[in-house]
Amino acid sequence: MSSTSPSSSEIARLQVALRRLLGAKGLSVNPPPRAGMSVELAVDGEVIGTIHRDDDEGEVSYAINIILLEEDLPAEK
Repeated sequence: MSSTSPSSSEIARLQVALRRLLGAKGLSVNPPPRAGMSVELAVDGEVIGTIHRDDDEGEVSYAINIILLEEDLPAEK
């Protein structure tokens, strides 16, 4: 099992697929800010998580880790 960063063409394809799948036009998949960092997943410019690419014997998959802070939740009623 090998983990590598997605290429720029993969990033563009991931963005199209995730926008369609999640119905989120404001979603963007951004290249890593620096070498060795994760690809970022953002909504309306706010980073909400990361995307990790896995290549296991030629089968490529992507794992998304979404971070949601308690302070971003609506207030309790």
